[in-house]
Amino acid sequence: MSTSTTPSTGGLSVGNGVFLVAEREIGSKLRSKAFLISTGILLLIALAGVLIGGFMSKNTTETAVAVTSETALAVHGLPGLKLTEVADTTAAEKLVREGKVEAALIPAPGDTSFGFEIVALKSAPSSLQSMFAKTPKVTLLAPDTTNPLLRYLVAIGFGVVFLMAASTFGATMAQSVVEEKSTRVVELLLAAIPARVLLAGKVIGNTVLAMAQILALAAIAVVGLIVTGQNAVLEGLGSPLVWFAVFFLFGFVLLASLFAAAGAMVSRQEDIGSTTMPITMLVMAPYFLVIFLNDNPVAMTILSYIPFSAPVAMPVRLFVGEAQWWEPLVSLVILLVSCVVAILVAAKIYENSLLRMGGRVKLSEALKG
Repeated sequence: MSTSTTPSTGGLSVGNGVFLVAEREIGSKLRSKAFLISTGILLLIALAGVLIGGFMSKNTTETAVAVTSETALAVHGLPGLKLTEVADTTAAEKLVREGKVEAALIPAPGDTSFGFEIVALKSAPSSLQSMFAKTPKVTLLAPDTTNPLLRYLVAIGFGVVFLMAASTFGATMAQSVVEEKSTRVVELLLAAIPARVLLAGKVIGNTVLAMAQILALAAIAVVGLIVTGQNAVLEGLGSPLVWFAVFFLFGFVLLASLFAAAGAMVSRQEDIGSTTMPITMLVMAPYFLVIFLNDNPVAMTILSYIPFSAPVAMPVRLFVGEAQWWEPLVSLVILLVSCVVAILVAAKIYENSLLRMGGRVKLSEALKG
């Protein structure tokens, strides 16, 4: 008669064990009033920011436009324009270069569709272009890659979302691990499932919550831009938003694994800072670097290939059109490899430190086991 041994998971498969732990993590967060209130406040702030920005962009003064005798009739009587009639094309372009007008409408004999074209310094006023059924030819005297203010705001937006979600969920997970150690609950959990299954469930559960928050923020941003009529900004944000969600997913898994491992190395809540501070710096660095260096193409290119800054830097570069189509794919591969390495290292630290009580476990000891 043969005998069978009871699996270390207490009869649970690895998949079931991961699912139960993830469900427990999600359920505990959704039952927390503090989590729900903070999430609601974050969503309201995001919506208010989009709406205020949209309404402010609409409250603009009249657009100063230089016209010649040939083009004056094309825009005569249109609202929102302050027309300055000049003698010829040269005089109109001079006013544009001097900054006395935002654009000039000059004759374009070769253009059979309109017979005129818009001349501007860095970018043509959208209010002027939208007044025509079809967009006329636009000539820029001193073209710029993108609106510097818009580039800055997009960098802040991606950076703040990444910083808040990663640091908030990461710190909460580290505190949860320490709480389970200090109350000895972890010993009961490990009697039913292996440490790596417990870690996987925690990471997946918190990743689901973080991604849900990111998708909610994206939905609010889209609705806000549509309501305020910022269709041009929405079109430019489409692809970068998708890539941000993809990069955030794997970037958060990387950071969440490290936060859980850092929490396992201590047994008291007051000691968490000593192990999570380096990871917190890795979360904060992308925010500040991308904000301060958002207009430096070389620095942004480098940051878009570093795993800890790629989730912010690459979407910003995609938005301003400075990244080739293949660059996000290469950056994502680097991030995936880094994610796998981080998970393996974090799993070893977590497994070797979880049942060690007392003082802080040294990193070298946690890695050796």
